[in-house]
Amino acid sequence: MSDREVERGSGVAVWRQIGEALADDIRNKLYGPGEQLPPEPELATRFAVNRHTIRRAMGELELSGLVRIEQGRGTFVQEHAIDYAIGRRTRFSQNLAAQGMRGHMEILGSQVIRAPEVAKHLGLARNADVLHVQMVGKAEDRTIDVAEHYFDPKRFPGMEEQVRAKLSISRALAHFGIADYTRKWSRITAAMPSAPVARLLNQPKTRPVLQVEALNVDIDGAPLQYSMTRFAGDWVQLTVSDSD
Repeated sequence: MSDREVERGSGVAVWRQIGEALADDIRNKLYGPGEQLPPEPELATRFAVNRHTIRRAMGELELSGLVRIEQGRGTFVQEHAIDYAIGRRTRFSQNLAAQGMRGHMEILGSQVIRAPEVAKHLGLARNADVLHVQMVGKAEDRTIDVAEHYFDPKRFPGMEEQVRAKLSISRALAHFGIADYTRKWSRITAAMPSAPVARLLNQPKTRPVLQVEALNVDIDGAPLQYSMTRFAGDWVQLTVSDSD
């Protein structure tokens, strides 16, 4: 544990001194990746301050990317980023399995909507209905992405039920006879998350996410799926390849 003491009247805010002391603890491996930091009452006793001051220090550590704060669970040291490959065949579970991690998806909801630009990507008339399915991707039990997937509901009737049952886009498409598909294009940008997305990713809404817009096509080149996926920037490192 850092032997740094809080100096009141030093000209440096007390909460900042506490944050620096905890950062030293983390850098000195007192708390390893994924390990939980002591609870607020214990830290408040250690530094002889109130819990509000501890909360302020923790908030700054989270903004710096050293820790993550999980509502109702506590504060944890941030782990190393996951390498997520984007290529001609981008598959969520396979990406994680290649790193010895268990990946799975959970559906949050779905609806048929009018979205002219999405319909255009899918090769439909601009006023055509599209099926919107929102999902989260998890590595082990940690949410690493929030994804919006769009399909032609006429080509894939009952797609929502298939995705909900199989919790896999690939397996849902296989139900409709799509044995294979490829990525036609991807666009990667950094963006600020909306409040709901930040909440799902367990991160501050002031921290950017990696945003991947993509179009998948069947073996004949016909559009199958348009998606917009937002990855937690501290958790995922995107790698791009022309290979499978």
